[in-house]
Amino acid sequence: MTTATTATASHEHDAHHGHPTGIMRWLKSTNHKDIGLMYMIFGTTMFFVGGLLILLVRAELFMPGLQLMNPSIYNQLVTLHGLIMVFAFIMPLTTGFNNYLIPMMIGASDMALPRLNNWGFWILPPAAILLLIPFFLQFFGIGDGAASNAWTMDNVALDLQSGIGMDFTILTVHLLGISSITGAINVIVTIFNMRAPGMTLWKMPLFCWAWLVTSFMLLAVIPVLGAVVTMLLTDRHFGTHFFIASGGGDPLLFQHLLWFFGHPEVYIVLLPAWGILPGILSTFARKPVYGYKAQVCSFWAIGILGSMVWAHHMLSSGIPLAGELYFMYATMAVSIPTAVMIFCWIATIWRGSMTFETPMLFGLGMIVMFGIAGLTGLVIPDIAAYAQYHNTMYVVGHFHYPFFGGAVLGFMGATYFYMPKMTGHMYDEKLGKLHFWLTIVFFNFTFIPMMMVGLAGVPRHLADYALKYSEYQMISSVSAILLGASQLIFLYNIIKTARGNGEKATAQVWEGAQGLEFTLPSPPPYHTFTTPPEVK
Repeated sequence: MTTATTATASHEHDAHHGHPTGIMRWLKSTNHKDIGLMYMIFGTTMFFVGGLLILLVRAELFMPGLQLMNPSIYNQLVTLHGLIMVFAFIMPLTTGFNNYLIPMMIGASDMALPRLNNWGFWILPPAAILLLIPFFLQFFGIGDGAASNAWTMDNVALDLQSGIGMDFTILTVHLLGISSITGAINVIVTIFNMRAPGMTLWKMPLFCWAWLVTSFMLLAVIPVLGAVVTMLLTDRHFGTHFFIASGGGDPLLFQHLLWFFGHPEVYIVLLPAWGILPGILSTFARKPVYGYKAQVCSFWAIGILGSMVWAHHMLSSGIPLAGELYFMYATMAVSIPTAVMIFCWIATIWRGSMTFETPMLFGLGMIVMFGIAGLTGLVIPDIAAYAQYHNTMYVVGHFHYPFFGGAVLGFMGATYFYMPKMTGHMYDEKLGKLHFWLTIVFFNFTFIPMMMVGLAGVPRHLADYALKYSEYQMISSVSAILLGASQLIFLYNIIKTARGNGEKATAQVWEGAQGLEFTLPSPPPYHTFTTPPEVK
């Protein structure tokens, strides 16, 4: 019996015995699969909302001069895009996968704190609405729009002078942070307290390890983010002077606290993708995961080192030379455990009997794009070169490689990988491969030109640029629009499969093109897809 069939039978059983059905079932559900699916649907919805906002920005940048909007609207769109993609898209999406998969991977009946799980999700939709409301209210003459200082909010002078949009953003960040903390607590308690007999920590799938490290990072840095936006709120409205130099405060304190969250956030979104990737590679290479313990140790090393390098975003802020050298070398040290992981991924597929179904294409694409992310990022914390890159379009192009090229591609591959077991039906393989190739091509044509103009000195957060950069900007804008349009194929494929329009999935979905069946010794195989016990 497939997972989808089991779920349908369970829902019919609920309706028979007076349990909520319809919309109330989703509102009240504490089932980890239901909540996981809601997280995924919400995250995917916000992916398209955030993508639409940035396409308006790219349309403005198609030609030099101001065509469609004034600089204020431009910066509001850039800020909303960043906040939505980080807090309302990728973090909820990865949380959806951990809700759906972790209990089944460790043999638990559900998450340890199911009511907290439900509450953590239902904080998200109101938070997203609060974030977007000020942007639309300005067109009715109410307020002066959304926050307009980028998602990092690191220009304190502008933050202190902004209107109600900043207050809405601060409240939204608090709500999204509460949701993330509840999810992190739930993962930690579930993994430590609800593993099946015999499921030791060193037998857990790598995805569980990745989320365990991620959860501890969330508990370490989200409260700091909550504290810094609260201090900003009191500076704005209650007469405190945490960041106001004329009152004895320190404007740089805001940046230190903000980036203490902001840099680990990169690994918070990447680690779950790194945890899910080895299972995909192992499946389609028909080989065991290579370097299981090495990858687990790399997760912890990256989690620890990644939380100690926040000020490499601030090397032009007057930090003493000794501090700059520390942050430069510590940042470069993160590349060591990262390189260990990439070595393990390549060793997993080396001389394997590979086939190139859609999940494998996304997995391999993620490795290549993340490699580019590492190479383009390694030069940024170099204190000798930092001034050239700081606050330019190069930085924008670079950080989209780990965020989109790493995390987003990884979870697109994971969606194709697990969709047959989630829905009971196979997706359209031809559409999946078309989606991959269009995404890879247009992604690179969108962000490589950004890095090129950034190296030439074009700053970010400006709605205009010199005429000589127009060709690169045109290429980037057209590619961005085509990249966004390509994601409609992904959406169509998901909806088509969820509605049962594909072939029925077999008990052993990924037997491979050669019809091979295979099982692996511990660490537990990610790809046997045995149907879990029905959750009562």
